[in-house]
Amino acid sequence: MLAAALSVVSGLAMAGPAPAGPAPAGAAPTTGPVAYTVLLADDGRHDAALAAIRAAQGTVLRENRALGLVVAESSAADFAERVVVPGVLGAARSRALSRSGGSVGRDLGVGATVADVTGYSPAGPSRAGAVTAAVGMDPLDAKLWGLRMVRADKARERQPGDHRVRVGVIDSGIDATHRDLATNVDLAASRNFVADIPNDVNGVVIDGPCEFAGCVDPPGHDDYGHGTHVAGTIAAAANGSGTSGVAPGVTLVDIRATQDSGWTFLQPFLDALTYGADIGLNVINLPFYIDPWLYNCPDNPADTPAQQLEQRITIEAVNRALDYAHRKGVTLISPIGFAHDDLGRPNPDTLSPTFPANSAYTRQIDGASCAAMPIEGRHVIGVSGLGPSEGKADYSNYGVPEVELGGPGGFRKDGLGTPSFGARENQILSTYSRAAATGKGWLTPEGDITPLGDAQGMLKDCTQDGTCSFFRWAESTSRAAPHVSGAAALVISQYGIKNRRGGRISMNPASVRHVLLTSARRHPCPTPRLVSYAGIGRPPAYDAYCEGTKWHNGFYGYGIVDAYAAVTRRGPQLGF
Repeated sequence: MLAAALSVVSGLAMAGPAPAGPAPAGAAPTTGPVAYTVLLADDGRHDAALAAIRAAQGTVLRENRALGLVVAESSAADFAERVVVPGVLGAARSRALSRSGGSVGRDLGVGATVADVTGYSPAGPSRAGAVTAAVGMDPLDAKLWGLRMVRADKARERQPGDHRVRVGVIDSGIDATHRDLATNVDLAASRNFVADIPNDVNGVVIDGPCEFAGCVDPPGHDDYGHGTHVAGTIAAAANGSGTSGVAPGVTLVDIRATQDSGWTFLQPFLDALTYGADIGLNVINLPFYIDPWLYNCPDNPADTPAQQLEQRITIEAVNRALDYAHRKGVTLISPIGFAHDDLGRPNPDTLSPTFPANSAYTRQIDGASCAAMPIEGRHVIGVSGLGPSEGKADYSNYGVPEVELGGPGGFRKDGLGTPSFGARENQILSTYSRAAATGKGWLTPEGDITPLGDAQGMLKDCTQDGTCSFFRWAESTSRAAPHVSGAAALVISQYGIKNRRGGRISMNPASVRHVLLTSARRHPCPTPRLVSYAGIGRPPAYDAYCEGTKWHNGFYGYGIVDAYAAVTRRGPQLGF
């Protein structure tokens, strides 16, 4: 089903683009067809812009009118340069390149449903109409120090989450067969916006062999594991087994935009975010950045003019999508990132471009002009990662004003000099995808944890009837942000406006932000403010200086998210 904002201009191209008329004299050499996100100017020159795309040897695949962009394909090597005319701001590659030089995979702008995947039948119960009686704690919750840090265990007594509140996860997918997720995932609303990429332009294995027909995985499937881990922290069901999430009574929607290998490219992200806004999601948990640029710099001298243009278009396109989702009532939450950078004064970027393999080079990053997207985009609540001691984890980015809240992200080497130092339990335990763990060699096909899986923090939990589910210890700011997404869902469950006719609950994202930030537990900068991680073997590049006050600083933002305080505020304290 088409999202309301999407208007298909022509059929989805499965091979090369249709002819766009005779090539002009002096046309550039061609390669395989490359997919582009073409951003249109907001000046009413829509028809002229489409004509310019065709004149530059491009084929229009579809439009996203909500964001003012066109998805086009072209085999012309200089398409991105030629298409910049009045009415067109520019073009950026929207998907990865294949070995032949063209884009790989299908254009999935409308999102694949479960029914679109031939031969696939989802296992497990459906979320449709389900109401979880989520009041107790589950057996493995005793290991979830993160739940206690944000006081989600106490919040549950007041507000476990309303099933009418829906949280979207833009990630690698959600394993909807997992016992702790099956009843909380709305498969009917879930979509997959990516196709698998077996190999990159250099022949390097990326996603590997396709598991499903057409290289398109169904919603409710996760071959990477990241999205399932995130989803469990947000809303694993309180069902008497395994773990439970911060908001175990709310509904999860899988809006996948990340490859099996972990890359997230521009157009799938834009499509997923637009779709999530159009179907009325209340909260969306975002990825930290969009490949291939860790930081998008409009005019970095280390980049070519084409690369600079691509990064400018990425910043503008993502901000348009964030604006659109915000206007539609979506609260947007993202991890602050894992590069141990002060986002105002980043370290040199040695990771970009992240795709294809082995293409990165060193770039100096100007924090004033470069932006990690979407975390530095508009309306996004940025979350730093903390260890169980409440100290900033070594990997976590930081900085004012990017960090707005701190959350438990895990830090195995927390507690230096104490018995807990190096303990696996310093990390975050959450649900994990069986398909991902098996594919990585962490589980045998029979479901036994291998030595490699044990080293990677895998845990197996079985019920008396022999049904087993899998969990994993992990750490990153991607583990911190879901605690905030879950808290946001509780806030909306508690204070949102009930729409009797539509059966939904809504709340202005600005009001959700206000409650989260003003109810957070204030945490001052450490003393001394300069934190060294040399004691755990980290070089000086990891040293982090905390700027700001007790009320707002670069490590904790406005404080550590407090789910219980957020759902027990009264009267004027709400501030909306």
